[in-house]
Amino acid sequence: MSITLINTLAQPLKTAAKFINHNEQPSGLSTSRFIQDTGTCLVPKAVFARSKADLAENAFLELAESGLVYFVPALIGEKIARKAFSKNLNAQAKNMVATSASALMEQKNSLSKQVLPVKAAIALSALLIPLTEFTLNYFKNLMTLKVFKKGDFNNIANLTKEKEDKSVQTRVEKSAIKNIKRAAAVFLGSLGLGVLIAKKGANSKTLQHISETILAPGSKFFSKNEKAKNFFNKYFSLDFASENGKLVLSKGQLTSCVVVGGAGYFGASKDRGKQNFLETLFRFPVVGFYIITGSELFEKGFKKLLKKSGKCKETLIGKNLETPTFDKLEAIAKELAKKNKTTVESEFKKLAKQKVLISGVPFLFSIGFMGFFVAGVSNAFTRYRYNKEKKNAQAAAASVMNYHKPSPAFKKFMI
Repeated sequence: MSITLINTLAQPLKTAAKFINHNEQPSGLSTSRFIQDTGTCLVPKAVFARSKADLAENAFLELAESGLVYFVPALIGEKIARKAFSKNLNAQAKNMVATSASALMEQKNSLSKQVLPVKAAIALSALLIPLTEFTLNYFKNLMTLKVFKKGDFNNIANLTKEKEDKSVQTRVEKSAIKNIKRAAAVFLGSLGLGVLIAKKGANSKTLQHISETILAPGSKFFSKNEKAKNFFNKYFSLDFASENGKLVLSKGQLTSCVVVGGAGYFGASKDRGKQNFLETLFRFPVVGFYIITGSELFEKGFKKLLKKSGKCKETLIGKNLETPTFDKLEAIAKELAKKNKTTVESEFKKLAKQKVLISGVPFLFSIGFMGFFVAGVSNAFTRYRYNKEKKNAQAAAASVMNYHKPSPAFKKFMI
C-alpha cells in the first residue's frame, strides 16, 4: 500500500497526499466528498452571509444537498430498490443489474429482457433524489418563515429593514406546501410505474421500449451516431452507474438533480421577490454547468496543459488523460527507481508532487472560483441591483411630484 510511502513525505505534501488518497478509496469516497463539497460551497457562503437567516439557509441547503447526493443514492439504489425489484431474478440476472443498459440492449436475449425492466424500476425509484432536491428550497423557505419570521428576500439578505407584508409570507408558505405535495405526487407516480415495469416489463414490448428510453436514451434514439449516443447516455440516462458491482450515482442522475432541482431553486426564489430570483438567475447556471460538466472540463483542460508543458511524466497522465490512483504509485516508483538507479522514496516523492498538482489545482479552483468568487459577486450584484432600483424609484417619485407642483407664475396668478 502506498500509504507507507506517503508517511515518508514531508509536510504539507504528506497531508495533501493523504487527503487525495482517502478520496480515491471506495470506502471513504462518500464521506470525504461530502466533507469536501460541503466545505467548498458552505465556507464561502458563510463568509459572505448577509444575516443569520441567510447563513442558516445556506447551511441547511449545502448540508442537505451534499447528503442527498453522496449518501442517498447508495441507500435507495443498492440497499432498497435493488433488493426489492430484483428478488425474483435468478443469481446470474441479479449480478447483471449492475451491467450498463446499453450493453444489455446489445445482447437482446431472455436474460437482458428480464434485467432491463428491473433496472428501469430501480432508476425510477431513484427519482426520489432529484425530486427531493426540488423540494429543498421550499423546505428552506418554510424553515426561514417559522424560525426567523421572514419571507421577503430583501429582509433576509439584509437589503432593507422595512416591515414585511404579511401577504408575502402567506404566499411563500402556500407555494412551498403546494410544490412539496406536487413533488410527492410525482414520486408516487414514478414509483407506481416502476412497480408495473418490474412486474410486466419482461413480457411487454411497450414496457421494454419505455425501459430502454429511461436507461439508455442515446442507444435508443441515436444508435447510428456514436457521439450523440454517448452524450445522451451519459447526461440523460436515469440509470445508476456501477462501481465494483454496486450501484452509485451516475452523471445522468446528477444532471436530473441539477435540472429538476433548478426548477425548485427558481420557483422558490420567485416566491420571495425579484432580487432573490435575479440572484438565482445569475448564480445557478454557472454552478449547475460546473456541477454537470465544468469540473470535468476544467480537469481535462488542466491535464492537457500539464502534459503539453512536460510538467508531469507520461506515467501520471495517460493518452486518454487518465491518472493512476495513489495506491498504484508505489509500483510505478519501484519501476522508476530500478530504471534510474535511485531510491523508491525519491521517485515516489516526485510522483506524489505531480499527483497532488493534478488533483489539487482543480480542487483549489472549485473553492476559489466556484466558492468565493461566485458567492461574493452574486451578493454584490444583488445589492447593486437593489440600490439602483431603489434610486430609480425615488427619482421617478420625485419627478411625479415636480410635475404636479404649481409653477411660480401660476401661484402669482392665483394671488
